[in-house]
This record gives sequence, C-alpha cells and structure tokens, in this order.
Amino acid sequence: MAMPIRTSLRNIAIIAHVDHGKTTLVDKMLRQTGSFTAHEELTDRVMDSGDLEREKGITILAKNTAVKWHDLTINIIDTPGHADFGGEVERGLAMVDAVILLVDAAEGPLPQTRFVLRKTLEKRLPVVLVINKVDRPDARIKEVVEEVENLFLDLDADEHQISFPILYASARQGWASLDVNDTSGDLTPLFQTIADYVPAPEYEEGHGLQALVCNLDASPYLGRLALCRVINGNLERGQRVAWCRIDGTIEHAKITELFITEALERMPAQSAGPGDIVAVAGFEDITIGETLADPDNPIALEPLHVDEPSLSMTIGINTSPLAGTEGKLLTARMVKDRLDRELVGNVALRVLNTERPDAWEVQGRGELQLAVLIETMRREGFELTVGKPQVVTRVVDGKVHEPVEHVTIDVPEEFVGNVTTLLATRKGSMTDMVNHGTGWVRLEWRMPARGLVGIRTEFMTETRGAGIMHSNFDGYAAWFGDIRLRQNGVLVADRRGDTTGNALLDLEQRGVLFVGPGVEVYEGMIVGENARSDEMNVNPTKEKKLTNMRASGSDNTERIAPPTIFSLEQALEFIADDEAVEVTPKSVRLRKAVLDVAARHRLHKKK
Repeated sequence: MAMPIRTSLRNIAIIAHVDHGKTTLVDKMLRQTGSFTAHEELTDRVMDSGDLEREKGITILAKNTAVKWHDLTINIIDTPGHADFGGEVERGLAMVDAVILLVDAAEGPLPQTRFVLRKTLEKRLPVVLVINKVDRPDARIKEVVEEVENLFLDLDADEHQISFPILYASARQGWASLDVNDTSGDLTPLFQTIADYVPAPEYEEGHGLQALVCNLDASPYLGRLALCRVINGNLERGQRVAWCRIDGTIEHAKITELFITEALERMPAQSAGPGDIVAVAGFEDITIGETLADPDNPIALEPLHVDEPSLSMTIGINTSPLAGTEGKLLTARMVKDRLDRELVGNVALRVLNTERPDAWEVQGRGELQLAVLIETMRREGFELTVGKPQVVTRVVDGKVHEPVEHVTIDVPEEFVGNVTTLLATRKGSMTDMVNHGTGWVRLEWRMPARGLVGIRTEFMTETRGAGIMHSNFDGYAAWFGDIRLRQNGVLVADRRGDTTGNALLDLEQRGVLFVGPGVEVYEGMIVGENARSDEMNVNPTKEKKLTNMRASGSDNTERIAPPTIFSLEQALEFIADDEAVEVTPKSVRLRKAVLDVAARHRLHKKK
C-alpha cells in the first residue's frame, strides 16, 4: 500500500566540495524566490553567518533555510563540504529526502565530494547533479560528467541513484538549464527539477507523533532549541510529548515554543506536520539523535550514528609566565565549562580527562575542526595551551592500527618529483596518477594521517604555492612506523625579558626567527627555527655593550629580516611532540611543554 505524501513540501540538502559554490547557489535561490523583502540589505553568502565562516570562505555548521516557489515550500540544508565537519553532514542528511550534488565544471569531483556523496548513497537518497561554474574558461563539462558517473559506480550506487538528472549552472550569475548551451534565464529549471524529481515526504496515516532531533541551537530567551524533522504525526505548541532519551529512558515534557523557518528567519508556528523541519523549546538538556514521540505510545527512532574521531589534541589552561596578561577567561573551570558547552551541539567531538586536572584531551575529525574550536575560544577571551595534534589509534587483533587518509593532489607537471619525494618520506604510497594534458597532473595517494600533520606549509613551498591538496579519512591500517615530520630543531629562549635588535642580529645566522625586537619572551619560549636538527638554548635579550669610545663606522644601522609570524593552524602544524602552542586573544606563541632548561635536560637524559 502506498504511503500518503505531503505534495506541497520538499526537503533537500546541497552537498559539494569546499568552494564549489553551495552557499552562493542558496543565496541566488533565496533572491529569485523573493525571500528578501525590498528593505532588507543583501549580503553575499548569507548562509555563512559566522565570522570564521566568512573569513575562511567555508561552511562549518549545517544550516537550514526555506524558499517558496509557487505553491511549493523547499527546505534547503546547506552542509559543510569539509570532511572535518562530517558530523554536521550526517545530521543534515538525516533531515532530507534528496540531495543536490554540486560539482565544479573545471575541478570535477574532489575528495570531499566523494566523502559527502558516500554518506548520501549509504542513506539511499536520490541525487540531482548540478555542474556549476560552466562559464569558467577552463571548464571541461563532458569529462566532469563522466568522472561523476564513474564516482557513483565506485561507491556502489544502485540503479535508481545512477539515473540522475543533470543541470548546468552558474550560481554566481544566477541561472541553471538542462541544456549546456542555454545560458539565458534564471534558476526556474532547477526549481522545476526539484519539484519533479525530489520525493515528497512520506508518512504513515494515523501513526502517533515521531520527530528526530537532528541539530541543536540556543536562544538567549528560550534556552536550548532542538531542531527536528517530523517523521509521523503532528507537533503542536503546548503539546505534551514523550521524550525518548539515547540511554533508553523516557521523560514527559511540554513543547513551550514551536518555530518554522521562512527564508532565514524562524517564525513562531502553531503546529507542524510530517516532513516539516522545526525548532522546539522546552527541553533543557536534549541532545542530538533523541526522539519526540506520542506520550500514549512512545516509539523511538533510530539514533544518528557519527564517524569516530581520528585526531586528538590536548587543550589546557595557559601555564606560561605571561598568563593573564591578554585574556579574561583563564581558569580550568571556565575552560572545562566551555568544552562541555561545545559537546552539546557538536556530536563529532569527544572530551576526555587527562592526568592533569587543568588539561583535557579533545578528539575530533581533523586539524581544521580542532583549529576552528580553538580559534572560536580564543576570540571569546580564553587563554589556552594546546599540544601537538596526535592520531587516535585503535588495537585490532593485538596490533596497533592508525587512521589512513586518501589524498588527492593537483600540481603543475614540473613539481611532481618534489611532491612525490615529500609524500614518500612520510610513508605515503601513490595509487594513481593522471595527466590531463593541460600542464597539470592529478596524483592519488594513500598515507597515514600522522604524515599529513604539518605537511601544508612544506607542500606550498615545494609547489611554489601552485599545488592543491585535499584529503579525507580512508579507514585504519597497521602502524606505519616512525615518521620524522620536522627536519630542523628550534631556538629556545633561556630567560625572560624583552628581545633586543643586537641579540637577534647574532641569532639570525643560526636560523629563521619567529620574533622581532622589543617582544617580551620567557624561558622555554621558541623564538626561531634552528638551521641544524638539534635544539639550541639562546639569549634573545642580550644588550649591546656600551663603552665611552666611539669608533667611526660602528654605529651603522643593522637590518634584521622580518620574523616569520605563524597563524594558529601553521603553529599547530609546526610544533613537535615536546612542544605546545600558547593561544591568547592577541598572540600565538610557540613554547616547550617543559619550560625549565634544566628539567628538559634531565628528561632528555632519561630517554
């Protein structure tokens, strides 16, 4: 018997690799359906609402919006394209009935496309393919369509998923068409394809309420909001519901507020039916994957499953001598409360206790996800000490296994040798190499996740900034052995004080400096990279000896090369196992985990 459907509603997610134009397409869909009123100011990429999202040009959180096209309401989830935020992707896919796959007409499907598409096909969702940026001068539309079809076959798509409609679009110019040569018009063909091809939400007639919590938000007035997709039944404001917890317990609660999204605004609503994506208030500590059900017959839905974390780093309070000079939030209790708050809405993170009461091990999907968390905390006024990223290992049949990444690299032909040497020294093995005949080569590698920590800077140097590298998780393999990630040692300050031009001039001959003159340093702080492979304790505060004599020519101004300034991500990539990054709202400093010179010497002897 066919299940009844809601014909006036469609739920879709837009998935793509980073920077293939998802958020720009949603912008244009909102504009062309008149979702903005005349007096509203239009900003570019309205869906990237966070400061970090706008700065990095990536989507970090899955967000939803709704557009009205004729009598049809289309709920759109904008998912992150980066594998580090895969937890967000999985939540987004739990709310929808189909997916729009957006692929760049020149770059073709890249690893993150593969990552998100694999999740989609596992959930057996139908796909609409949109080839975006077809107006690029280097577009290779026919080849890209073939590459996408091969990717579907690689990922074991079923016959319904392989027969997908294809649209050609330029999101920036605001048009889409079924014919590659028709560049006039607007996004109407896309809306029509969604209406015709995307299945309407199905539900069981007469079934009690079932709504799955897929995401969380917070309101300063209402407290925690649960974002749910209604699967069966109706949800009403003021209704009493059974709240099925993940641990199997059932509590009764009342829905105090109910909101439905219109464009980018949440509007209060009286009721919601099957297929609607709503925000509800009234549940103080509800979490993702729980079910709101009929109080007379509570039936819990299958909870969301999220991939295991593959990378961890230690985050603790700032223990340097300069602690408290730049930030406001300093104590262990404040840091722990903030990490606990992050866990509420971020299912892909884990926080574990360590031997020290003022430091915690935070596990996540990748460097970028953890760096975004630290950058957010830093902007809120926290001072932190962050350890080197480590891979999360597991034991299989008595042997240690570590995470492996599938790496895709696009480089100009002349740099293939440099890149091969760089990845081979980090225990990588090449699986494929394709020369497009355009002067660019695509390399496919499989290598341990450890080997990728800190590779970005070296990769950019080796390819003179022209290379593009993407990676995503590809399972576990037996431990690959020791990998030496950094060839050079560091210059470490041996006392506290302000750096002087005279001392730095002498140190310049020893290596690359990370600090300029007049900067306050302390014992154990890393002030530069040594030209040799060993660590060297130096005095960057040494002043020039003054005498009564003046010799001609001795007072010439000396020029010091500008210091290398690290961003947070670069600092995390650079440090070794016995080093840490001190993060404050104003500074990123590198330091030794053990600051005292003598104590470090004793530790080194023990080893």
